[in-house]
Amino acid sequence: MDYAAKLDQAIATLHEEGRYRTFIDIERRKGQFPHAVWTRPDGSARDITVWCGNDYLGMGQHPVVLAAMHEAIDAVGAGSGGTRNISGTTVYHKRLEAELADLHGKEAALLFTSAYIANDATLSTLPKLFPGLIIYSDALNHASMIEGVRRNGGAKRIFRHNDVAHLRELLAADDPAAPKLIAFESVYSMDGDFGPIEALCDLADEFGARTYLDEVHAVGMYGPRGGGVAERDGLAHRIDIINGTLGKAFGVHGGYIAASAKMCDAVRSYAPGFIFTTSLPPTVAAGAAASVAYLKTAPELREAHQTQARILKLRLKGLGLPIIDHGSHIVPVIVGDPKHTKMLSDMLLNDFGIYVQPINYPTVPRGTERLRFTPSPVHGPREIDALVRAMDALWSRCALNRAELSA
Repeated sequence: MDYAAKLDQAIATLHEEGRYRTFIDIERRKGQFPHAVWTRPDGSARDITVWCGNDYLGMGQHPVVLAAMHEAIDAVGAGSGGTRNISGTTVYHKRLEAELADLHGKEAALLFTSAYIANDATLSTLPKLFPGLIIYSDALNHASMIEGVRRNGGAKRIFRHNDVAHLRELLAADDPAAPKLIAFESVYSMDGDFGPIEALCDLADEFGARTYLDEVHAVGMYGPRGGGVAERDGLAHRIDIINGTLGKAFGVHGGYIAASAKMCDAVRSYAPGFIFTTSLPPTVAAGAAASVAYLKTAPELREAHQTQARILKLRLKGLGLPIIDHGSHIVPVIVGDPKHTKMLSDMLLNDFGIYVQPINYPTVPRGTERLRFTPSPVHGPREIDALVRAMDALWSRCALNRAELSA
C-alpha cells in the first residue's frame, strides 16, 4: 500500500469539502485579553481580538490565579513527578479536589488531565462497577461522552436530543431490574441550548437510574457560586456524577468529576485513564484551586458575562443575521456551508483582525456550519462594535441570507 498517497487523499478530501482546519498561531497578552498577537505564515505579526476562546471569564490572566501558580512553581517546581498513585498526589491536588467537591455540594471530586479524559474514563469504567449497566445518552452529547459510552462494552441507548418522551420509551422498554445511567449535558456548546435537567432527574427517580451531567460549558458561569446550571436550578443534589473542566471558565487546565466518596474511590481504582496518567502539574492545580475559590465569591463576573452575551446577540439579530439563541452565553451564527464559513473566518481575521474559528462537520451536522462567538466580560463595547460592523459588511459582501433563525 502507498501509505503516503492514502494520507494525501484523506487530507485532500478535507480541502475539497472546505473542512480542512488550520492552526492560528496566536499569543495572548496578559492584562490585555481578549486581545492577542497573530503571527502570520510569513512571520509578520498583527494585533487581533479573539472571539472564539473558552476562557469565558478571563480568569487566565487574573492576578489571584497567577499568584497561586507562581507560588506553587517556586515552592515545588514544574511537574508532579508521577501518576496520582505513584508520587503524583500533592497538597495542591487535594486542595483542588476539596474546592471542587464543595463547589458542587458533593462528598468528593477526582481530577483528570482534561474533561475529555474525565468523561471517557468514567463512562467507560462504570459498567465494570455496575455489571449489566445500560447507559442512556443524549444524541448530541459531546464526543468524549460518546467515546466513553462506546468503549465501555455495555448496553447503550441513544435518545433524541432533549426528548424526554423518547427517553421514557427507552427506559420503559428495558428490564426494570437492570442498573441504568442517564448521561446528558447542561449547556450544549454548539447551539447553546440547555438540557432539561429536572425532567431527566424525575425520570431517573421513576426508573431507578443514576444521573451523569456534563457541566463543562457551565461551571464557573452559572449558579450563585459558579457550580453550573444544576446549582442555578437547585438540582445539584439530584445529580450523581458531575463532570466539569478547569480549562474554560476557570482559565487553567484539567478536568474532573464530583460525586460521592465511594464513586470517586471506585473510579480512581478502576479507570485506566486515571491510573496510568501523570497527574496535573502542581502549579496548574494551584492556579485552578485559586480560580475555583475566587469565582465562588464573584457573581459580578457571571453577571457581566451574561450581559455581554445578551448585547452581542441583540446587535447581531438587529442586522438580521441567523442567530441561534437559547438564552445561554453561546452565540452561534449559522452560515450553512463549510466553504463560506471558512471564507468568512479568513476575511474576519485578515481584513478586520477578528479571530473566530469556523465550526464544520463533524462537530456540527452538515448544512449547519457556523461561526460560534464566545463573548466574555473582557469583550467591551469597542470590541463588540468592531465585530458587529465587520459581520454586517461581510454578510453583505458575500450576499448571505439575513433571515433570522428561531430559537
